[in-house]
Amino acid sequence: MLERFACEALPWASPQERGALEELLSLPDPLLAGYLLGDSTPPQPQLARLAGAIRTYVAMQRGSALFSRPQPAIPPTHAELSGEVTVYSAHGTAAL
Repeated sequence: MLERFACEALPWASPQERGALEELLSLPDPLLAGYLLGDSTPPQPQLARLAGAIRTYVAMQRGSALFSRPQPAIPPTHAELSGEVTVYSAHGTAAL
């Protein structure tokens, strides 16, 4: 979770943002986990923003805080695999 966020965000991060990430990562693991899982909020505004940004990033990547791998894609339907298409209109249906 943190590695993917860091790879994406650090190239454009300001020195202050990099410092906030360093500060966040220096916290004890149980406290850091609570912040990243959303169980609690850091009292420091910059850390609260960063923890929220990390949670948002993970959610947008379809990951979770516990299992950060992307979720598998929904398997295609038979029609999608076979190329079958049914057109519906006011005049009836037609298979293409």
